[in-house]
Amino acid sequence: MSTRLHHLISLAHLDRACLTRLLDRADRMRDASLHGTRKLDLLHGRTVLNLFFEPSTRTRTSFELAARRLGADVVNFDIARSSTNKGETLLDTLHTLEAMHLDAIIVRHRETGTPEFMVRHAMSGVSVVNAGDGNHAHPTQGLLDALTIRQHRPDFSQLTVTICGDIRHSRVARSDIHALTTLGVRELRLCGPESLLPDAHEVPQGHFTEDFDAAVEGADVVIMLRLQKERMAATLLPDEAAYFERYGLDSARLGRAAPGCLVMHPGPINRGIEIAPEVADGAQSRILEQVGNGVFVRMAVLAEVLGR
Repeated sequence: MSTRLHHLISLAHLDRACLTRLLDRADRMRDASLHGTRKLDLLHGRTVLNLFFEPSTRTRTSFELAARRLGADVVNFDIARSSTNKGETLLDTLHTLEAMHLDAIIVRHRETGTPEFMVRHAMSGVSVVNAGDGNHAHPTQGLLDALTIRQHRPDFSQLTVTICGDIRHSRVARSDIHALTTLGVRELRLCGPESLLPDAHEVPQGHFTEDFDAAVEGADVVIMLRLQKERMAATLLPDEAAYFERYGLDSARLGRAAPGCLVMHPGPINRGIEIAPEVADGAQSRILEQVGNGVFVRMAVLAEVLGR
C-alpha cells in the first residue's frame, strides 16, 4: 500500500495505487455522506484555512463544503483586507497563520511553486493542499475529472481521451494529463493552435494535432479548456468566432466522437467560444457532475492529508 500523503501539491509523482486509493475514498465519502446530505465528523476539532490569492467560485466553495461536511472548522482568509496589501511577505503570512494552530492550508496562487514553497518553509505540521498554482498544477481538479470519467467508463485502458484548447498555459490540463496517463488511458490526444500546445517533450505519451475534427473522431471523452481572452492573439485567428469555427465543440463535431462520448469542462465556460451551449447543457455533458464530484474528492483529500 502506498504511503499516506501529508500534502497534495501535484499528481506528477503519485503512483496508480495512490490515485486509485483517493478515488475510491471519494466514492466512499459520497456514499457515507448520502451524496452530501449527511455531515460526517471525521475532522471534528480540526481547522482548515482557505488561502486564495486568486478569484475562485467552484474550487473555493467546494473545499469549504468538503471541510464543513467532514466536521472541520473553516476560515476563509480575506486577501483584500489582509496585511499582504500592506507589504507583508508570503513567508511572514505563512508563519503568522501557523501561529494560530491550523491543521491544513488550502492555497491558490498565481505564481507557480507557491504551495511547494509553503511546504518547505512551514514550521509546524500543517498540511498544504494545492488549489491551483500558476500554470503548474491543479491536483484536485485532475482527481475529480478522473473520478467523473471512472464513474461512466471504469476501464481507462480502453479509453481515447481528447483535451482541446489552451493546454500550454493550463494547470488543469497538466493535472489531467498526469492522472490519465498514470491510470493507463489508451490514447491521449492534445489539440489546439500550435502556440497553445505544450512542447512535445512535456507529454511524450500525447498525440498532438491542430485538427480538432480528427482529434474528436472516435473519442470516448472530450475535455474542453477555457480560452483566456488575452491568449487569443497568440492563436493567429482573427476573433472568437474564428476560434470556435476551428476549435469549438458543437453538436456536429460531437457526432464524430464515439457513441456516448463524455463531454467535460473544468469551468468557467465561455459559451460559444470553446463549447456550444447545446453541448454544454446536452445529454452527454458531465460538467455539473464534475462540480459535484469536486466536493467528494476534496473530502477524500482532506481526510487523507489529516490522517483520518
